Amino acid sequence: MIDRLRIQSIIQSYKDDPESVYNTWFVNNETRLKAFRSIHRGVEQVIADIKDGQFPNDFKGSSLEVVLAAITEQKQVFEGAAHPFYWKPKLRIPDIYENDKNKAIFGQFLESSLNANNEDQVLREILKLSACKIKGLGPSVASILYFIHPTIMPPFNTAIVKGFNLLFGEKKKLGSWDSYLEMRDTIVQVNDQFKALLSKDLGALSGLLFDIGVGKVVVDENVQLVLETARIKREKLLKKRHRDVEAELEEEDTHTKIQHLLLKIGKSLGYDVIAASNDLMKSYNHEKFSFLCLPQFPELAVEESVKRTITLIDVIWFVKGTNRIVCAYEIEKSTSIYSGILRLSDLALSLPNAKDMTLFLVAPDQREKEIIAQLKRPSLSTPDGIKMQYILFSDLCDHCDAICKFGDDHSIMQKVSRFVDG
Repeated sequence: MIDRLRIQSIIQSYKDDPESVYNTWFVNNETRLKAFRSIHRGVEQVIADIKDGQFPNDFKGSSLEVVLAAITEQKQVFEGAAHPFYWKPKLRIPDIYENDKNKAIFGQFLESSLNANNEDQVLREILKLSACKIKGLGPSVASILYFIHPTIMPPFNTAIVKGFNLLFGEKKKLGSWDSYLEMRDTIVQVNDQFKALLSKDLGALSGLLFDIGVGKVVVDENVQLVLETARIKREKLLKKRHRDVEAELEEEDTHTKIQHLLLKIGKSLGYDVIAASNDLMKSYNHEKFSFLCLPQFPELAVEESVKRTITLIDVIWFVKGTNRIVCAYEIEKSTSIYSGILRLSDLALSLPNAKDMTLFLVAPDQREKEIIAQLKRPSLSTPDGIKMQYILFSDLCDHCDAICKFGDDHSIMQKVSRFVDG
């Protein structure tokens, strides 16, 4: 029996806490919003690699690693989501790398889940996968399923299971599909009862379970919400979160500055420019992005879901008065490299004039080696004839005024961009 008043009180306190997962990850988080389409595309690549016999016999270097890296970029809730997929040769788990039959079963499961249109279809695929008893492949897969079906499948990890057990007085096990499905039933039921306080997206309630599981929100034996069960532990958590928030604010300010420079350069070179749809109300140096950008995104002959992804790309330049894209820029923060590359690749695969576009990653100087390593991955390659380039923050900042003064068209960006050979 669910104590409605108790749960309602806990949810409200969770939402009121400015440092809860709800406020720091679930709402007003552009990285979270951008991740869905990117991960969807990444899963499609995993399926294609398995079908074509290109999926390797190790997690490292695989398209699955890219998908899990994009998921673990989602701070807090998905930290450690990749660990269950690491190939452990001594234990031979998870057995989807060296066993071709299991590899095919996993690929078929992902494809069927991706194409599922309703809850029953997804649950049927889970039951089929569970019945195959692939060694080491358990409900950690739910972290992938969440980004495909966020209103149907909640994420699943140690902290969420612990939080679930504490909140509902249960004893669910971490590695059991049966436990996951039983948890899911309760989560969906509670989410439906409190949908006015939460969201159709099960990430909101899962975030509460995560906060309980890590000790940030604790329910005592008298079922009262306790702000701290161990003062020292609580203070450490808060101090760490304060440091994280400060770092995020500094990072966001840099991101906004780089976006502003790219908009400014594009305008000076005679292009129509636009920022990501969720960034149009930003401003930098007393200039609102909405005053620099097109009033609305030009019409593109692509599916609506693809267009939504394209409109989240940080900066796009169009030939003036047209819908023809000449340059697209993704600005990388401390965690977003994988999803940024996937978004640009998605753009290149979606438009017929892609070979006329130039794609750029714009990144902090200290991430150059990582950028090079990732752009060399076959699983992150763009279509033939399209090269993805990168620009370092320092080069863009140092040469912005000169580009604006002496540049005639987008080719001037080659002066500050860099290529990755083969």
